[in-house]
Amino acid sequence: MGRLFGTDGVRGTAGQSPLDVATIRRLGAALTRALQRGRAPIRLLAGRDTRESGPWIERELAAGIRSQGGTLTSAGVVPTPAVAYLTSRMGYTAGVVISASHNPFQDNGIKVFSGAGEKFSESLEREVESVVADRSWELGAIEGVPAVDHADYRSEYVSHLRRIYQPTRREAGMRIAIDCANGATTTIAPGLFEDMGFEVIAVGCEPDGRNINLGCGSTAPELLARTVVDRGCRVGVAYDGDGDRAIFADAAGRTVDGDAVMLMCAKLMRAEGRLAGDAVVATVMSNIGLEIALREAGVAMVRCPVGDKYVMEEMGRRGLSLGGEQSGHVIFAEHLFTGDGMATSLNVLRTMAATGRELGDLASDLETYPQVLLNLRVDRQIDLRTIPEVAAVVSAVEARLAGHGRLLVRYSGTEPLLRVMLEGRDEAEIRRWGQEIIDAAKRHLGAAA
Repeated sequence: MGRLFGTDGVRGTAGQSPLDVATIRRLGAALTRALQRGRAPIRLLAGRDTRESGPWIERELAAGIRSQGGTLTSAGVVPTPAVAYLTSRMGYTAGVVISASHNPFQDNGIKVFSGAGEKFSESLEREVESVVADRSWELGAIEGVPAVDHADYRSEYVSHLRRIYQPTRREAGMRIAIDCANGATTTIAPGLFEDMGFEVIAVGCEPDGRNINLGCGSTAPELLARTVVDRGCRVGVAYDGDGDRAIFADAAGRTVDGDAVMLMCAKLMRAEGRLAGDAVVATVMSNIGLEIALREAGVAMVRCPVGDKYVMEEMGRRGLSLGGEQSGHVIFAEHLFTGDGMATSLNVLRTMAATGRELGDLASDLETYPQVLLNLRVDRQIDLRTIPEVAAVVSAVEARLAGHGRLLVRYSGTEPLLRVMLEGRDEAEIRRWGQEIIDAAKRHLGAAA
């Protein structure tokens, strides 16, 4: 068996390898074996999103864990960051999240958090993979799959969130829109914001197992934008399926992404003396305009590969308190060492309150270069530098952009896609150049059906 873990855990189509019953059971068993090391009994906490495949995947994972003497307790449908927080808070050995984040309902995934509430390091993932691949042990027959034990920890997580920001009487009654993507935040977000005194207009809050991320949520912010404008909201926020990212809309319905959020929050945190190292970690996908705006505010920007776990690792190495991705994963280390869409929402509301500025005004401090993202579905991943015809096109585009923009060509870690990102002064021009790369790759790499 090859690599199981990608950039965000084990992911695939539910019911097919590596998310077939046999592999899920063996993964649960291997995870338990890797964690044992002479410790007390292994206790794992699980959370999941609203996909119809979630409950059976949870049961099969629990069966594998139980076969090696461990236990799995389910927190039910809760956001990914809730599992990260609760794993350490409630004393579990590790946490597992059953979700495919922003993917369609047919997909699912399993990602693991350490007992400290941080995503598993690559070294730990490789160790689990080696245990899965080790044929010196066999799982054996599992007779029946009993129900999974459940525990409701939502109030613990909500109490943690409410410590981030307490609205004053001036902010009470503010009308806000939230889009829960018919996903994991449906069990937390509407009640949280209503209890805090906001007037909440909620959409994407009717999950049926198949409508997660369907025309809603952070990957389809048009619904949020329409809701904000039609209902006269001051701000709107859209989460993804598992609730670890947030994308915003200002009062005019304009999208506000993770770059703008990092800029506004970094400036406030620096003014309040909370920005460790006067630096922010962002990925290679963040707009060059963010780097310039942060530098003008006296804040350095450190780039890392795409993936919030790489952001987290870089923040840990440098002892920094803020990092994130343009896609809406933002990590506030003082609250939790993983992305949390609701924590991000509360920090944005706190920034609005502290500065007395509206979201659109705060976001306008970021001057972004036009950015184009193009995808090509591929049937295999080959280093493009080894294909002379494609490498030549990539080099030619890089030469045209030199000093005036950026080019990033990479494979997705979660989907069979080649991604091409360009930034430059003229959107039509960079789109044309990006299409040249896509066309060359299609001719010489082979696109998936």
